Amino acid sequence: MMDKITCSINRIMKAEERSIAKVRQTISDSSVSAIELLLKSKGKVVFTGVGKSGHIGRKLAATFSSTGTPAFFVHATEGVHGDLGMISKEDTMIFLSNSGETNEVCALLPSIEVIGCATIAITGSENSTLARFADVAIELYVELEADSLNLAPSNSSTVVLSYGDALALTLAELKGFGEEQFHLFHPGGKLGEKLSQL
Repeated sequence: MMDKITCSINRIMKAEERSIAKVRQTISDSSVSAIELLLKSKGKVVFTGVGKSGHIGRKLAATFSSTGTPAFFVHATEGVHGDLGMISKEDTMIFLSNSGETNEVCALLPSIEVIGCATIAITGSENSTLARFADVAIELYVELEADSLNLAPSNSSTVVLSYGDALALTLAELKGFGEEQFHLFHPGGKLGEKLSQL
């Protein structure tokens, strides 16, 4: 039983590793465009999505914020019920949807167009509704998920998480975000204790 469990865990983790490696080979000029757009932004970065993409969006907003790029998350469903009021023309919206056709996310598009903020779509299809709408479209195509049913967001969500971290940390480097600023935003816990000793 133990061998079966460890074999399954290893197989799934290797599948996610391969997905990241495969997508990494396809990183294109659109990533440069996304970084340039984010560097020019005078407002905040706003992530949106639903389901597992929503959970990833929440995490990425936290990572962006803690590394010098103010960001927050708006759940797409709450967005069409008033939370779009949080977004201004100076902000940059990042849509997360593997299909690029998620109904709840696409329902935001007419209002976002009127608000007029910059937009980035991170999807699995450059031909999707979200990709066609956005100022910059990032295609992170994943052929299969890691589970035996090929249904549970796993490879696809891990790839978006890894890519989003790469965007956040690249921005931090380009902005010259250093230990002093990191400590300002993260004074607590072991990390804060470590930084206070520098």
